[in-house]
Amino acid sequence: MKRVEIFKTDVYKYREAQQIVATLLALFSSYKINFDLDDEEHILRIESSQLEIDTSQIIQQMFDWGYQCEQIA
Repeated sequence: MKRVEIFKTDVYKYREAQQIVATLLALFSSYKINFDLDDEEHILRIESSQLEIDTSQIIQQMFDWGYQCEQIA
């Protein structure tokens, strides 16, 4: 079962987004992760073939790195 979670962030720079994706992939190797910085909400999109995506851990990790991150329902 494919799961997708979408997050609103305050990541604005392409280089920062690349670093975040690389680090998140090191932590969550089974996820597909990307940013849409052209969207006004600077979307972080995470896809998984697993049953659940650990949204609270993603949000906490982003917060720990100094970014805002809010799940979009």
